Amino acid sequence: MTITIRLEEEKDYRQVEEITREAFWNLYVPGAEEHYIAHTLRKHPDFIPELTFVIEKDGELIGSIFFSHAKIKDETGKDFPVISFGPVSISPKYHRQGYGRMLIEHGIAEAKRLGYLAIVIGGFPYHYHTYGFVGTKKYGISMPDGKYYTGIMALPLKKGALDQVTGTIIFSEGMYPDLAHLASFDETFPPKEKNVLPFQAKFEAAVNEIDNNAY
Repeated sequence: MTITIRLEEEKDYRQVEEITREAFWNLYVPGAEEHYIAHTLRKHPDFIPELTFVIEKDGELIGSIFFSHAKIKDETGKDFPVISFGPVSISPKYHRQGYGRMLIEHGIAEAKRLGYLAIVIGGFPYHYHTYGFVGTKKYGISMPDGKYYTGIMALPLKKGALDQVTGTIIFSEGMYPDLAHLASFDETFPPKEKNVLPFQAKFEAAVNEIDNNAY
């Protein structure tokens, strides 16, 4: 078995979007949005092509990871640059086989090598604590509503990178595209049934969970 992780190329775009759609379909919401985010993020100024990778197994493209610029805005209005990643997608037939971990670890290592200071993400804590991510409450970094959530996590890429940084995390607008064209974009893919599933409610509860941990 040969595993290759390389930068995404234009020839990969449609296949990446197809895999992303399959990976997220009915997961967090009925249907999916992440394949449209991948499609539109590439054209956004915050997109980081040198940190957007695909993973291949024996020459078959099976997943991808996208990175984008973000920032922490302090109380004086000064911005501190950080980066974020997502969507991260693995073809469903290869789930729970370690390929997502390979992609994320590769992305983190490359971000560190390229000199980025810190990564801030949103997700399930149990997915990301093993990489060293901790709640941003530890660093005094809140969401724009002023609250700290367990699902908003940070990973300094240099020792002490976030020790003197407090403020509000501002993720790229590229991660929140106008969904007015999602339906028409989705029509270019094979039809799939949208379903309401129990995990979607669990996800909704998780993203609203307040971080009451002591750091």
